Amino acid sequence: MLPIITEEHSSLAFAEIFQDVHAWRKKMIHYLKDENPEINSAIIEAANNTELDPKAVALGAYMTYALLEMAARDEAGMDFSSES
Repeated sequence: MLPIITEEHSSLAFAEIFQDVHAWRKKMIHYLKDENPEINSAIIEAANNTELDPKAVALGAYMTYALLEMAARDEAGMDFSSES
């Protein structure tokens, strides 16, 4: 079962993401290359095989991953306020 994403998770994530969307997306690309390369490959594949803007598709996927990771850490009792 997926963790519950709260309003607090969203607020924290959006505050970081929307400071500099392009830099954050690039940071997530590098983070996921190390953390979960299969997910990163799937995101890039999906972004490149759609008629939608690839950067927008990737941003949405990376944002979803970050929110789920944050919620999972919170449910596990870990500090989620300092995302990588």
